[in-house]
Amino acid sequence: MKFYFPDSQDLVSPTYDFVNDEYSPLRVRQRDDRYAHEVLTAPAYDGILVSKAIVDGSINGAGKYTTAQRQRLYRMGVHRFFRLPENVETLGDCGAFNYVDEHVPPYTVDEVLDFYEQCGFDAGVSIDHIILGYQRPGTSDAPMDEWVERRQISLDYAEKFLAASRSRKSSVQPVGAAQGWDPSSYANSVQQLQEMGYRRIALGGMVPLKTPDILDCLVEIGDVLKPETELHLLGITRVASIERFTELGVTSFDSTSAFRQAFMDDRDNFHTFDTTYSAVRVPQVDANVKLKRAILSGQVSQREAVAAERNALQGLRAYDRDEATLDETLELVLTYERIVGVKKSYEDEYRRTLADRPWKQCPCGLCSKHGVEMAIFRGTERNKRRGFHNLSVLAAKMAALPRSRKSREG
Repeated sequence: MKFYFPDSQDLVSPTYDFVNDEYSPLRVRQRDDRYAHEVLTAPAYDGILVSKAIVDGSINGAGKYTTAQRQRLYRMGVHRFFRLPENVETLGDCGAFNYVDEHVPPYTVDEVLDFYEQCGFDAGVSIDHIILGYQRPGTSDAPMDEWVERRQISLDYAEKFLAASRSRKSSVQPVGAAQGWDPSSYANSVQQLQEMGYRRIALGGMVPLKTPDILDCLVEIGDVLKPETELHLLGITRVASIERFTELGVTSFDSTSAFRQAFMDDRDNFHTFDTTYSAVRVPQVDANVKLKRAILSGQVSQREAVAAERNALQGLRAYDRDEATLDETLELVLTYERIVGVKKSYEDEYRRTLADRPWKQCPCGLCSKHGVEMAIFRGTERNKRRGFHNLSVLAAKMAALPRSRKSREG
């Protein structure tokens, strides 16, 4: 099973000053910054996925690339731009969630193939249109007309995409996009794509589905899946089910879930092989909207807030050096927490994190370099590093899974 990490311009600065929370004045974004594969001790993914909507933008606005970055990507190609090791694969797609509200996708087949070929992708997914709805087996209601139309749009684009790819003799491996609203419609999409000639198929629109629903779809797809056809799950992780996914024909998937939990989850921010921990929140005084309002209204003293923020950070670093006790450190953190004015205290979670010090035993390479900074919820540089750490944990979990061959009987 191969894991692809979707690109969203997630990098960290190797020269970032954690004590003063400052970047080097000489820093040039992207050129001087580092991707996860450049800072982790062991590889965290088998490939990267890059969406055209992220690079070129879509009908909803500009992408996440500056004009200079976009030009460099086209000029250098995806492998050189991302400074990828030779064994890291590249997969392109359209970023269908970016135009989900449109009646039809905003790209032509030639525009998408141009993007894939000019950037030098190893493989590229055909244009699709996401179906935002799902019916479990046994539902008697007819599917919505929009669902039927979107599935047909995806199939029509897939047929044109494959024909254009063959006509151009493209070096980019074509990947057909399958959409559906229930197991049978997904299976039918896969069957039609195989009849067109696709031998690699990406299943889209499954991100909102519960794991049993995904498995139901894969089981029905298995009835029509050819032995040589490979399946890719777009936007799906579900580590606990990866072995079963493999048995049902899935050979690769992509997801930002482990990375984003570092700074988007309420509790499970720092992952280890066996459990998860809450990162210790020490927000910047001048970047916390609620705290800034309290200061401006006179409810909180700015001097008191800045002092408490500094004491919490210094206390955490002293604790990491064994120069402060857990209780002393926790009290400094909670003092700042009270000033920030959180609705519910994280005291129990922080105590567990500080008591176990999970960063001390971590082999990812970042934890040994940055120590407790990895467990502090504060700003993009710490949060993204913790996200990279989480990717390394995901890779370790996948490596520990039984190496079973996929089976499609039954």
